[in-house]
Amino acid sequence: MTPAINLAKKHKIAHSVHQYEHDDSAPSYGLEAAQKMAVAPQRIFKTLVVSLDDASLAVAIIPVETMLSLKAVAKALGAKKAQMADKNAVQRSTGYVLGGVSPLGQKKRLKTLLDQTAGEFESIFVSAGKRGLEIELSPADLLKLTQGENAQLCQ
Repeated sequence: MTPAINLAKKHKIAHSVHQYEHDDSAPSYGLEAAQKMAVAPQRIFKTLVVSLDDASLAVAIIPVETMLSLKAVAKALGAKKAQMADKNAVQRSTGYVLGGVSPLGQKKRLKTLLDQTAGEFESIFVSAGKRGLEIELSPADLLKLTQGENAQLCQ
């Protein structure tokens, strides 16, 4: 079990865990997950960690087919600007490796934003903390577990 799955279990959140054989040469981990699990890519969300102008980190969860708007993240969090966080800082803060960063069960709780398109679905998929492992849960439960907020985050 990963910290992400353990968190969902601890809080008695309805969820499903999905595993697939990950290919390290896949150009997009999220699109690989959609294909291998036969799920619409709009329901697969990637977890991105950004660094804000005050040097704090935050999480943006967006559909895998979309691009993050750093301006939208900064605005939603009341910062002047945001940039993608350094991979070492991501691993230190979350406890997860890139490509397997889950918004759940991170070592340090970060401010979290979920793209508003998640609300279009009864359930969405996010990384469960390892490449090739996804957790399916409702957007509302994801927000509850992360103490996150909805926002428009995509370009």
